[in-house]
Amino acid sequence: MRRIGIFGGTFDPPHIGHMIIAKEVQQICGFDEIWFIPTNDPPHKKRANARAEDRYAMVEEMIQDEPTWKVLDIEIKREGPSFTIDTIIDLQKTYPSNHFHFIIGADMVEYLPKWQKIDELIQLISFICVNRPNHSLESPYPITEVHVPLMDISSTMIRERLMAGKSPHYFLEKHVHEYMKEHQLYGYRTNQA
Repeated sequence: MRRIGIFGGTFDPPHIGHMIIAKEVQQICGFDEIWFIPTNDPPHKKRANARAEDRYAMVEEMIQDEPTWKVLDIEIKREGPSFTIDTIIDLQKTYPSNHFHFIIGADMVEYLPKWQKIDELIQLISFICVNRPNHSLESPYPITEVHVPLMDISSTMIRERLMAGKSPHYFLEKHVHEYMKEHQLYGYRTNQA
C-alpha cells in the first residue's frame, strides 16, 4: 500500500514555502508521493485572486522537477465549494490501494471543528499538521505534528508585494515566476524582475 500525502490549498500563488513543506513532510513521514490539489472554490476563504486553471498550471510548473509529486484537478472539476470529505471519498474510490494523509498548516487546525463532516473525515484519513508562526497546534482531533523550518512566506504576502511593485523573485520557484510574468497575474507589471 502506497502512502500518499495530500496537500490541498488555494495556491494563489504557489510558492517556495509550499515546496519546503511538501519536501519536509514527505521525508519525515516517508510518503511515497505528494499530491497537490488546488481548490476550486475554497469554503473557508473569499474567492481566489487567480482563475483555478492558472493556479493549477502554476502548481504544475512548480513541481515539474519533483518526480514523486503530482497535481490533481479533482476539485477544480467539481462545481461549488471544495470540501475535503468529498475529495477523500473520491480518491479512496479511485485509488483503493493507497493510504491518504492530509497535510494542513497550523493556521487550519483551529478551523477543523468547522470542516464539513469532520467526524466522518477523521475516520477516513490522518491529518499531518505543519507548524506555522503564531499558531497553536492544539486540537480536539487527532493530528500528527511535523516541524519544518519556519518560512514566513504566504501567498497573500507575495500578492501584496506584486501590487506594491516589488519583485517576488526568491519567494517563487522560477517556472512559477515566469508563468506569472507571462500571464500578468496579480497585477504583475512587465518591468518587475
